[in-house]
Amino acid sequence: MSYYDKVYEIVRRIPSGKVATYGQIAAMTGSPKASRAVGYALHFNPDPQHIPCFRVVNRFGRCAPAFAFGGPDVQATLLREDGIEVDADGYVELEKYLWRP
Repeated sequence: MSYYDKVYEIVRRIPSGKVATYGQIAAMTGSPKASRAVGYALHFNPDPQHIPCFRVVNRFGRCAPAFAFGGPDVQATLLREDGIEVDADGYVELEKYLWRP
């Protein structure tokens, strides 16, 4: 299984209505310093329909400026459709929505 496949497998497990952080996904892959690689994997997602990469935000809960499917506004829209509140500045309240596997 490639590193990317491992990342996607973890992201698939994020339940609807929850978010994870890049660092959290990196730690779950066994590479705690690999959040940049996780970001790279997610931004070149081969299957956006089945891998909910929009549920991954940065460590502050902010939507990613380089979000692969249209930028932070599109990511915020997808998160709202998923039942997650996103404020006007593009932040998610991590205390409320963070996935704790």
